[in-house]
Amino acid sequence: MGRIIIFGAGGRAGGAAVAEARRRGHRVTAVVRDPARHGDLAADGVPVVAGDVTDADAVARLAAGHDAAISAAADLGAPPEVFFPAAARALLDGLTRAGVERLLVVGLASVLETASGTLLMDTPGYPQEYRGFYLGHAAGNDVLRAAGAGVDWLVVSPSGDFDHGGARTGRYRTAPADAAARVSYPDLAIALLDEIDAPGHHRVHLGVEEG
Repeated sequence: MGRIIIFGAGGRAGGAAVAEARRRGHRVTAVVRDPARHGDLAADGVPVVAGDVTDADAVARLAAGHDAAISAAADLGAPPEVFFPAAARALLDGLTRAGVERLLVVGLASVLETASGTLLMDTPGYPQEYRGFYLGHAAGNDVLRAAGAGVDWLVVSPSGDFDHGGARTGRYRTAPADAAARVSYPDLAIALLDEIDAPGHHRVHLGVEEG
């Protein structure tokens, strides 16, 4: 049984990760902006704490004593080109200081490569109204790529999009980006926890779909 800290635990992906980690017997710390809004997490015996994933000192303080971290955090009120690189820098710095060597980040399919090698966001017909959000995620990934060896990190995303009402099937597979692919939040959480329980090493961006 390990100790896992989950940033962005109040969102759908983060909440699914909390549930899957608890299912496997891990001890979990849930980090959210406002703990008063997330009594559902606390009701399961999970410590719920306030924290800012872009604050390296807060990351270091909260992550101390944990074995691994998951970040499913996003701030739709902040410029994505600022938020995602800032979060990546703070996580790398704070986790290194806390002695946490493993980081899983929930990513975005738009910046994954398709089977042809083209980024999904650059394929014909792909929606462009959120391109700034896609590029913000990409900038965060660039910060991770430039990191040293202190933190063993992996970005895990849907290969296409989330099946927002999908249930836990217990099945998924890795795949290149495909706009039609879907994976449920609970099954993405299984992929995240599988990586923590049997870690790989320094892969850039892994896409998963129902399998």
